[in-house]
Amino acid sequence: MEVSGKKWFFREITIKGKVSLFRGANKLNLDAKGRLAIPTRYRERLQECCASELVVTIDKAHCLMIYPLPEWQVIERKVMSMPSMNPAARNLQRLLVGNATEVVMDGQGRVLLPPVLRKFASLKKQVMLVGQVNRFELWDEEEWNKLMEVGLESLDSDPQNLPAGFNTLSF
Repeated sequence: MEVSGKKWFFREITIKGKVSLFRGANKLNLDAKGRLAIPTRYRERLQECCASELVVTIDKAHCLMIYPLPEWQVIERKVMSMPSMNPAARNLQRLLVGNATEVVMDGQGRVLLPPVLRKFASLKKQVMLVGQVNRFELWDEEEWNKLMEVGLESLDSDPQNLPAGFNTLSF
């Protein structure tokens, strides 16, 4: 996609010759053990692209990021190739890689979220799993709803804040 002289890229996950993208917001519940049931519509794609192996880590917005293992490995290599003597790079390595946890979907499509990560994201029982093309974000439902309200208000109050080229989109 060409936008104002800059190219935007995302890695495509290909399964059986088809590009597999994760889209949509899904209202879900964590069970008493802190397990998340991945929606059925994503399970086959995840089984085929990463043998149900996922990586969960934190995001600065206080949500969790869930990556198929191959997608995470690309990010991890980039982050760990940064100079560790640079304080900002080292901090990013600690935050992203230091909090990354591998999880595997069980036979019912559930993943166990580590308590420390659930606490970081303030996850309660009701959560939102949001597809972001090559990964998912996992939010506490109340926080997600607040974020959506703020986002809508900011678009209404200052639509000129959008990056160049987006003002031509019709939606």
